[in-house]
Amino acid sequence: MKIVLAYSGGLDTSVIVKWLKQTYDAEIITFAADIGQEEELKGLPQKARKTGATRHYTLDLVEEFARDFIYPMVRANAIYEGQYYLGTSIARPLIAKAQVDIARKEKADTVAHGATGKGNDQCRFEFTYMALAPELAIISPWKIDAFRKEFPGRAEMIAYCEKHKIPVEASLKKPYSMDRNLLHISYEAGILEDPWFDPTTPENTGMFKLSVSPEDAPDRPEYVELDFVKGDCVAVNGKKLSPAGVLKTLNALGGKHGIGRVDLVENRFVGMKSRGVYETPGGTILVHAHRQVESLTLDREVMHLRDSLVPKYAELVYNGFWFAPERECLQAFVDESQKFVTGTVRLKLYKGNVITCGRKSKYSLYDPHVASMEGVKSSYNQSDATGFIRINGLRLRARLAAQGGPKI
Repeated sequence: MKIVLAYSGGLDTSVIVKWLKQTYDAEIITFAADIGQEEELKGLPQKARKTGATRHYTLDLVEEFARDFIYPMVRANAIYEGQYYLGTSIARPLIAKAQVDIARKEKADTVAHGATGKGNDQCRFEFTYMALAPELAIISPWKIDAFRKEFPGRAEMIAYCEKHKIPVEASLKKPYSMDRNLLHISYEAGILEDPWFDPTTPENTGMFKLSVSPEDAPDRPEYVELDFVKGDCVAVNGKKLSPAGVLKTLNALGGKHGIGRVDLVENRFVGMKSRGVYETPGGTILVHAHRQVESLTLDREVMHLRDSLVPKYAELVYNGFWFAPERECLQAFVDESQKFVTGTVRLKLYKGNVITCGRKSKYSLYDPHVASMEGVKSSYNQSDATGFIRINGLRLRARLAAQGGPKI
């Protein structure tokens, strides 16, 4: 038996490497995706082999992550339940896709992951396996009774790592989990399971890694210009950048000014509510800027139709259906809508706020002559509004005459 494990080197997967090897007497191959977590990748090959893996892969997927996963999602302005920028959600299908590729290369018969049986990641990983390689067996230790009996909580896992001399960042003094990538950092579990717990107090704010607190941000605002072509940001302050370069630049700017912190209780796909704290500095700026270019260039009815589909698109990403046909169909519509979303937006960053200070586009649908209130002649005749309003108000007049009208 040969198992390819999605491996982060964190608490759960550090335990799982040794547990899989002991339980299944299998060859374990570990795989870590470099999707922008930076220093957290250091020492993973040595750590994985020391824990029981025979081989380890670390793949640089940063550009692919930004270009093929984050950017399509930004074109859709996808935000789950109005707050969550889907940083973890969008990373999982890419990781699982690369894991499948390694399994085929290594002629492995099984894939495994460390997602808990209570969260959404189990769905995101396993839906991707099923969509791309249904022939592979799947092991999810957290859904196995024997594993949960041995490790009923994080304290037991930390003790196991100490016993086997496996270094992990988590400790009883710092009992929460963290997931980092190019788009965000998420924090959950442990002390954060209490929705009344405040992570922004001076004694707790050290948890945050990508951003300063808004009250500690510079007292002077900073301006930034973003250039878009067909819905994708291609330059920041006039400097052309790759998608990953854009995110890295905006992360630094946003973090400096305390932008992108979100604390929310969200509805998981498996049915429960969960509390998460997120830092998404660059993504927050990027989505805001994208909306501003669209405000000039997107037809009203196209925008409203697209906006009506955004909650569904975000839900599909959140639930793990990136490689599902309905998401692909929605993406085709979104991408078609972006043909003329080209232009520049100027933003002001100040103490946690992203403030729009201007936008322009050669494809702008905004006509200052039509919109002007200064008597400028244009194709718009205000007298036409009389008939327009009377026709649209016909049903309201009819209701009053026949049914008595609204209750007031």
